[in-house]
Amino acid sequence: MKKIIKAVTGSFLLTAMTHATELFAQASGPATYRNPLPVAFGDPYVLHVKGDRYYMYGTGGAAKNGFAAYSSADLVNWKNEGQVYFAGNKNGWSDSTAAWNGAYWAPEVYEYKGRFYMFYSAQWGKNPARELENFRIGVAVADRPTGPFTDISNAPVFDPGYPVIDANVLFDNGRVYLYYSRCCYKHPVESEVASWAKQKGWFDTIEESWVYGVELKPDFSGVIGEPVLLLRPPVKMDDKQAEWESRSVTSKEVNRRWTEGSVAFKKGDTYYMMYSANYFGGKNYAVGYATAKSPLGPFTKAANNPVLQKNTEKGGVVTGTGHNSITYSPDGKEMLCVYHARTSATGDKRVVFIDRMKILKNGTLVVEGPTTAPQRAPGK
Repeated sequence: MKKIIKAVTGSFLLTAMTHATELFAQASGPATYRNPLPVAFGDPYVLHVKGDRYYMYGTGGAAKNGFAAYSSADLVNWKNEGQVYFAGNKNGWSDSTAAWNGAYWAPEVYEYKGRFYMFYSAQWGKNPARELENFRIGVAVADRPTGPFTDISNAPVFDPGYPVIDANVLFDNGRVYLYYSRCCYKHPVESEVASWAKQKGWFDTIEESWVYGVELKPDFSGVIGEPVLLLRPPVKMDDKQAEWESRSVTSKEVNRRWTEGSVAFKKGDTYYMMYSANYFGGKNYAVGYATAKSPLGPFTKAANNPVLQKNTEKGGVVTGTGHNSITYSPDGKEMLCVYHARTSATGDKRVVFIDRMKILKNGTLVVEGPTTAPQRAPGK
């Protein structure tokens, strides 16, 4: 009996010592994190306020009719800051009773001349034709990144005559550029993919969303000139981009091809534009990129697209990777891709991922994801 007790005691002590050693190693070793983060956002956007913190905004998370935010000092531990934008502010122009509860989508916040400006999409209250998709882009301002944000006017930035979403802004050489996606809604487009789908008897038409760019007025009160078409799905089926950008159609998922969620940035003398393709609610949502030598193009899609996509075909658990933003580690040395995805555990819920990305010496953009294993924290 004593031998048994001694053996049990020894085993318990060994287990306890091993656990204590692991805890000490975790405490004294490099900081780590793993995806997904405990943030249920779609379309995540991260703003880094120098000398302060990181702030994350996204679709969802707000109690009603607006947007919420999270904050972090290290991109690993996030604090819920609550709702920061309310559609019912004094200049609110949206219709919260419209489809998708007003469609408050894809907020992005920029620090500009000491204030914080939120660009977002919503259903416009001015809708005489009673369109189901009447999305426009608005701008709200606040003195702090946690709001409260108030619309700068009681109308959208501009009305192109068709529904638009997914605003992204680039500040470049004293000028400001707005990028957005024209929605698929009532936008049937002829292409070889559309003809192929019709011949199969799957879909009569294929609707598409396209990315445009336009210069913004310095006070964000409107646009300068006419929007320029920058990105669209391929017309020819032998186009190298056609296979991955058409999966929503070729998998018989839906009669739409998307080009949306654009994010533009500049490296050296090259402008990069990342974008998402395929159905945002499906498994095939994925990210590619294009490059140009001017902010309004022409943009050329990259040969190594897609740079971020589902990993289930390689034994992983991640699908629906898309609508990303870009930020940098606290030490400024690592470039990071912030995006939403789904896992086998989260089901249809979109959750936030952060993975490293690089621009190689030859200009190629690479995203090191999606990952779910523990890894070194950004900047550590």
